[in-house]
Amino acid sequence: MDLDKLDAFLQQRREQHLYRQRKTITSPQGPVVVVDGRQLLSFCSNDYLGLANHPLVVKALQQGAEHYGVGSGASHLISGHSAAHHALEEELAEFTQQPRALLFSTGFMANLGVITALFNKDDAVFEDRLNHASLIDAGLYSGARLRRYLHADPQSLQSHLSKSKAVQKLIVTDGVFSMDGDIAPLDELTKLAAGHNAWLMVDDAHGLGVLGHNGRGTPEYLQLNPGDIDVYMGTLGKALGSFGAFIVGSETLIETLIQLARSYVYTTAMPPAVAEASRASLRLVQQEPWRRDKLRSLIGHFRHGAQQLGLSLMDSSTPIQPLLVGDSETALRFSQALLEKGFLVSAVRPPTVPQGSARLRITFCAAHEEAHVELLLAALGELK
Repeated sequence: MDLDKLDAFLQQRREQHLYRQRKTITSPQGPVVVVDGRQLLSFCSNDYLGLANHPLVVKALQQGAEHYGVGSGASHLISGHSAAHHALEEELAEFTQQPRALLFSTGFMANLGVITALFNKDDAVFEDRLNHASLIDAGLYSGARLRRYLHADPQSLQSHLSKSKAVQKLIVTDGVFSMDGDIAPLDELTKLAAGHNAWLMVDDAHGLGVLGHNGRGTPEYLQLNPGDIDVYMGTLGKALGSFGAFIVGSETLIETLIQLARSYVYTTAMPPAVAEASRASLRLVQQEPWRRDKLRSLIGHFRHGAQQLGLSLMDSSTPIQPLLVGDSETALRFSQALLEKGFLVSAVRPPTVPQGSARLRITFCAAHEEAHVELLLAALGELK
């Protein structure tokens, strides 16, 4: 391996203001976190409902560890599938109003497992251009012909579908787009899927728990029937504040994935204690709708204040509120300036977002207060 070549690559990333660095947090997740010994107001977490450090969720994890120990010991198909996993799958299926659910260790593994298990070189996969990297990678790894349609553009998708002669077709989209915060036009995509005999898969990592009256995500928010979505993926590490992911769908789909999804078959199951924590989170999602109400109020308050300041927010009604900056150097400079003022806000740059669309990715959670929002607006006003 040529280490000099890697050093040159890293130096180039620094010069292009694209170098990524980790921050070490020494506190639980929450509106205030401790980073390198400093207390900061955090506006970059995906803990949308404020459940990651909820006492009931923490207690469920502790009790799960006392009962099951720490590790699961094996893959689900060997000896790692516990009663906690099984109960969580049943509760997730009931919550999403689908026949069955299947747990995966991460959202990336869930997306990879589904698409590579079900589609191959004779098939075609149609993906939104702004889909999450895991969906794009899964489409590539499947060997199917991958076509990327214009972002949230049903007409562009229609054009691609009309030209395809593939044996099987799969339309794949994020429910809520992780970097823009906008919502996919699922109502129109379901019609296109039906009209072209295609499957529709939705990655609702950033919609589950947040959108819809009951928190069932983007399909509920858009008043779709659960059966309109052939494959639905949700994550447990964002609004539910835990860890892992799941797929829900038909009995036949889930049984097929148990047989063929390599990222399910050949990996150790998540710790049972984590499954117990997720079960507690899922109950809170259903029992405490005020968290979604408060989140919507905070988002509205922020957008109103940002409009008064003349800030260039992207069009989003979700907890993801991107402030478009343009170039990577400016995004980094703004993020650092906010850090010096006591705010943790991420600068998102290419290749995560397209060239020329670097941004501050501001996110809100139900644990924030209006006073926190006012402080952030004041700081952004000073930057402007």
